[in-house]
Amino acid sequence: MTRIVVVGSINMDLVTLAPRFPDPGETLTGDRFLTIPGGKGANQAVAAARLGASVAMVGCVGDDAFGQQLHDGLVAEGVDVTHVGRVAGIGSGTASITVAGGENSIVVVPAANGRVTPAHVEAARGIVRGADAVLVQLEIPLDTVEATLRIAHGEGVPVILNPAPAQRLPMDWLSRVRFLTPNQHELATVLGAEGETDFRALMRHAPCPVVLTHGADGAWFREKDEEPRHQAGFKVEAVDSTGAGDTFNAALAVYLPEGLEVAVRKACAAAAIAVSRLGAQGGMPRADEVTALLASQP
Repeated sequence: MTRIVVVGSINMDLVTLAPRFPDPGETLTGDRFLTIPGGKGANQAVAAARLGASVAMVGCVGDDAFGQQLHDGLVAEGVDVTHVGRVAGIGSGTASITVAGGENSIVVVPAANGRVTPAHVEAARGIVRGADAVLVQLEIPLDTVEATLRIAHGEGVPVILNPAPAQRLPMDWLSRVRFLTPNQHELATVLGAEGETDFRALMRHAPCPVVLTHGADGAWFREKDEEPRHQAGFKVEAVDSTGAGDTFNAALAVYLPEGLEVAVRKACAAAAIAVSRLGAQGGMPRADEVTALLASQP
């Protein structure tokens, strides 16, 4: 069983389904409203657990009703929440999501996620040491991201850094990353090359191996000193793209022991299944579903 540690955000997603996105200043009647556990960190933890990994989460929730729901939801998915803190006097993180035509628009309020500190990661050093991979994103403070990279690298544990929301990062941070997993926009932002459209050139320029997600087109991946290779996407009917990237990252971590090429292919399949269903965590597949899709679309 692959052992994964996720350091990251835990949110409640407030999801509105609408016939289209409203224009500025416009009031539009929606079709449906849902509250769904989310946050890039929690999403990746749940996705990895559903794919059969042993998963531990490092993060924070507030002392509000959402915080209890989010904590209990992770427990129900089999995620170890020993290192999920409850922050007094502050609310849990939220993401207000509008879904229309299979696409989404998101506004995130970090709240308790902003209280995830390097000390939280240091306290979890023991489980990091025993992990096969650590997943981290950028919805928590950057000093905590840096601490995660430093601690995991020092323990010899590979780190998968999902640089979202996109920010420019120091090159020495990236040198500690086993795989950087951006989309094209995120890769340009991380490298300080905004406006550059040749993503293959950017992948070659990165100081670490890159697995670049490319929507319905699948993914491109590159180990150091090799040309980028392409994995085609899987054909599904898109319902909601929320959480597809998180599913991809989790699957990449879970299947990485099978080799990068296999892991990227399985990650693309898992993400395709997630896109075909509503909700971030609600759409995340189990391992047998990934196997079935791979068999149906060889």
